[in-house]
Amino acid sequence: MLPGHMAGDGILSGPIDLDGGRRKPPVYRSVEARPGLVVRHRATGVDGAVVKFEHGGVAVIDRHSGARRLLRLDPGGFIIDGERVTLVPPTIVPVRSSRQRTASGSTALPRQKARVARASRILVEGIHDAELVEKVWGDDLRIEGVVVERLDGMDDLAKVVADFGPAPERRLGVLLDHLVDGSKETRAADDVHSDFVLVRGTPFVDVWQAVRPKVAGIEAWPTVPRGEEWKEGVLRRLGIDRTPGAYWRTLLGRVSSYADLEPALVGSVEELIDFVT
Repeated sequence: MLPGHMAGDGILSGPIDLDGGRRKPPVYRSVEARPGLVVRHRATGVDGAVVKFEHGGVAVIDRHSGARRLLRLDPGGFIIDGERVTLVPPTIVPVRSSRQRTASGSTALPRQKARVARASRILVEGIHDAELVEKVWGDDLRIEGVVVERLDGMDDLAKVVADFGPAPERRLGVLLDHLVDGSKETRAADDVHSDFVLVRGTPFVDVWQAVRPKVAGIEAWPTVPRGEEWKEGVLRRLGIDRTPGAYWRTLLGRVSSYADLEPALVGSVEELIDFVT
């Protein structure tokens, strides 16, 4: 021992912190990915609505292509409203009654596998329509094996129907916005002639209006003059400084069942499901 040094002194006299200075991995907020939640996958850039968890990943409908993509679940692997998050399966609520209801008001059946998809289809105009139908009627559609697809516009509806090739076991239901006298939607519907196609719709300019105003926290949806982009016009009149996509995610999150929707939409969707099944 060197003079002047006490026992126990020195750099080697205590335990060595081998982990000192290492950066801790980032921690991301966990978000329950319920059907209808809109997310963006960082690794692939896929942007769309959650359908369900399966095969160790999460199924998402790509809002651009309409394709169903199974995406890997990585920590911080998704973005919601600009924030990196980790998606986790929704919490299962304990059953408190022998007769439960789905969001559409149907009697919930015991948990079972989705039916193999039928040849029949239901077409809706856009991504917001598809997300709303999935959120409220998703359980019913999976049990019945009905797939909902996007038109992304209905200007060429007659050709879409002809290409589909309707038949007795291959029926087609079409849900349109603004199906009123004199509208382009009504003219497009009038050009469809088949016993195996049913076109139904609502009087609303946009599917947002099919959500009851009280759900959005307003007395009524604003009136937007013809020729002005409807969604942007609504947000301006409500004083909401957000993009239509960001606001829709908030609005969709407030919808919990058919009771949050206008009867015109509920009746049309129910009729279309009955028709194609």
